[in-house]
Amino acid sequence: MLTNDFQGIQLPRLGFGTMRLPLLPGQTADSAIDVAQVDEMIDYALAHGVDYFDTAHPYHSGMSERVIGRSLSRHPRESWYLADKYPGHQISSSYDPAAIFEEQLQKCGVDYFDFYLLHNVYENSIQVYMDPQWGILDYFVEQKRLGRIRHLGFSCHGDLQTLGTFLDYCGDEMEFCQIQLNYLDWTLQQGKEKYDLLTSRGIPVWVMEPIRGGRLARLSEAELDALRRFRPQESGAAWALRFLQGLPNVKMILSGMSDLAQLRENVDTFTQDRPLSAEERGALLRLADGMKDSIPCTACRYCCDGCPMGLDIPAMIAACNEARFQLSSGIRMRFDALPEDKRPAACIACGKCSRTCPQGIDVPAALKELVQAMEKIPDWAQVCKVREEVARQDRA
Repeated sequence: MLTNDFQGIQLPRLGFGTMRLPLLPGQTADSAIDVAQVDEMIDYALAHGVDYFDTAHPYHSGMSERVIGRSLSRHPRESWYLADKYPGHQISSSYDPAAIFEEQLQKCGVDYFDFYLLHNVYENSIQVYMDPQWGILDYFVEQKRLGRIRHLGFSCHGDLQTLGTFLDYCGDEMEFCQIQLNYLDWTLQQGKEKYDLLTSRGIPVWVMEPIRGGRLARLSEAELDALRRFRPQESGAAWALRFLQGLPNVKMILSGMSDLAQLRENVDTFTQDRPLSAEERGALLRLADGMKDSIPCTACRYCCDGCPMGLDIPAMIAACNEARFQLSSGIRMRFDALPEDKRPAACIACGKCSRTCPQGIDVPAALKELVQAMEKIPDWAQVCKVREEVARQDRA
């Protein structure tokens, strides 16, 4: 297993994400975890050097922490690292940091967490994390001082500006940052700029969604043909992971593996360091460009100057391009954080933007497309309420 040094610890480059654990046959509820299969996967992972496990309060309706903690407890505590997260993005009166943290320790059956993250810092949660009334940062810094957290970091689904704002607020206290990063989001979600910002601040990068929810493992024959001339035997998933292996500040790559076959394939990819050549990297990024079906916005912002609603049109077109590739909750969360008169639906279709666009983009049509796409994405606030009720009943 390839490893990276992190503050004197040899961490595996591949981490085991527990958001997509296997379910019992015939079951669809995400709480119906196949515990026997999880045990088999964890045993295999540990036997092959994968000893970093990442869970979170809402995963599998609160069951991920319990299942992973119980399964890991079959092995000596010093033989594995466990990461958990505080759900500040789901904040309410019942989400007292101390109460949640104590509950998580109990559910996982541990006295401390090796790694702990402030979960999902994004446009609609950053003010919660920075609000002194909750005392979130102070509480977890104190838990680290007490040794109940060995390493403190955060995960971020926000844009580049949000990431920078949070680093300005508490970057000195953060030891690592987990972001969504893969060769598609390198440009689609400003992944390169986020990686460069964290690197310039001396913050090691943890990666989530390295295979984009499995999409980059399911390349078409035409897409694979563009890569096979370089590495005939490499799978789509391996190409995505090799891309990240070539980024020196990426210290941990988390994969949410759902069965033993996926685990074995990923372990095999991480037994040998085979970084991409410049030519291979270029081919992969060209492939990513071809996947996007993008509206050709250059973010010149001429369209914004005359917009009577003051909309951030380039950001909305970027979200439309992302939605064309794959719908995700992050798209809706990004705009739910804005006042209603600054959201895509506020466009009055006056056409001033299109008349000033050097690329001739039909901006009102693009924003209408985005609004229709967002209507297909579940309301994140409602999802949080459901998960909170499940957690409340679990605590009761």
